[in-house]
Amino acid sequence: MRCPHCDIDDDRVIDSRSIDGGASIRRRRQCNACGRRYTTYERVEKTGRLMVVKKDGTRVPFDPQKVLQGVQAACGKRPIPEAEKVGLVRKVEDEVHREHEREVASLEIGRRVAAGLRELDPVAYIRYASEYHSFRTIEDFRAELAELEGRPQPPADQLRLFSEADGGTPPTGRE
Repeated sequence: MRCPHCDIDDDRVIDSRSIDGGASIRRRRQCNACGRRYTTYERVEKTGRLMVVKKDGTRVPFDPQKVLQGVQAACGKRPIPEAEKVGLVRKVEDEVHREHEREVASLEIGRRVAAGLRELDPVAYIRYASEYHSFRTIEDFRAELAELEGRPQPPADQLRLFSEADGGTPPTGRE
């Protein structure tokens, strides 16, 4: 690794830690020539370009930024932290890359985003579902709302069993 300060390729790793739930590694380095420190990140590069097959049959490269824009539009001014929106998009991106080698239908991406929003915020889910399901009448909305209301909701004071902070893994009891 070349030092960004003196451009010499002579450094050592001081600290290494896993970030993004193990998807990346953050390394703290120190240049042996000038003594200055800097940070680098490593992550697996997605080699194949995943193509999205749209409803009209056209194919475009998968762009997580477009998915994030859709999620942000659905969330509007709802009290949802940006980190949760980004986490949802990252989860969808990881799933489609893992399960689809070259192509994925836009409807499949939409289904996964809708499912994530349904768990995240019912209002954001209805906003997104109105576009995703192409609601045409008020009856379409009523049917979706009736289904949403029929699902049992956890109590407001109930904490999540697994959080993003612990990588979504259950506690071992040895902490």
